[in-house]
Amino acid sequence: MQAFSREGALSAGERNQVMTTNGVEHGSRGTEPGPMRQSMFRGKSWLAAAGIAVALAGCDTVSNLGSQSAIAEVDAESSANASVNIGSLSEVINRNPNDPQAYNTRGAAYARAGRYSDAISDFTKAVQIDPNLASAYTNRALALRQSGRNDAAMADFNRATTANPNYAPAYIGRANLLRQQGNSQQALSDLNTAIRLNPESAEAFHARGLVYQKEGQHQHAITDFDSVIDRNPYNAPPYTARGQSLIAVGKFEQAIEDFTASLNVDNRNAEAWAGRGLASEKLGKKTEAAENYQRALSLDSNNATARAGQARLGGGSLFR
Repeated sequence: MQAFSREGALSAGERNQVMTTNGVEHGSRGTEPGPMRQSMFRGKSWLAAAGIAVALAGCDTVSNLGSQSAIAEVDAESSANASVNIGSLSEVINRNPNDPQAYNTRGAAYARAGRYSDAISDFTKAVQIDPNLASAYTNRALALRQSGRNDAAMADFNRATTANPNYAPAYIGRANLLRQQGNSQQALSDLNTAIRLNPESAEAFHARGLVYQKEGQHQHAITDFDSVIDRNPYNAPPYTARGQSLIAVGKFEQAIEDFTASLNVDNRNAEAWAGRGLASEKLGKKTEAAENYQRALSLDSNNATARAGQARLGGGSLFR
């Protein structure tokens, strides 16, 4: 679902920490998902490094279960950390007013704090100082996307790939935008390039899996989500996405396992609850299905999968 990343940790939820490294996102009835160690690859925050960005729609899903339109969300923990860092980063800039990386890094901190206008200003200053800083163009594109300025974001992704044709995060960010615009073939081309440049990029495989899923190529999608999970097994979005594709190919038990794994990381994920409900319903487990749909609707009353499921099971009127 998409993000500033300390690459090498990935994005797509991307639990953000201070930007210090350079680098490249069976449950049963009545049981709650248990705790699972959370990773730095989560589709819900901004991860940034000193000049390196990664874009991932880490928590996006595009199957018929519904979709989550996350570019990069800011959570309270990340925002609090970023606010503390901004002061110290400003001191660095005062000492080094012509350092583009310093502006790029503070810009990422502003973005993590939800201050997108300030972030864009810092990224703009970074590229004014160094017009070939691909990471700053990519970061600015991500901030522009958060601000709803997709045309300007696309222009910045293009600038990033021109400035550095070997900068994988720019291709990932552009591909995520292309996918949301319905341009799947060009998105696949960008993601194939990103994977060629960085074969260990979990975020590139995740993004490509989402494109395959959108195109109904669920076996290809499952293979890519497998690759994501192999590289980072403690991130919720790829389990949710793989679970949706497993439903599409009729593997309902395996889908339930994936949705449960996703909920072990983030039990407030309405899509995962809804997906587990649908898989349970497909297996004829109506009571479990209804309970999962209800949990989904308690988190997102507009979840289409859960609303439709409740209606089929006779409980839809409770949620209208």
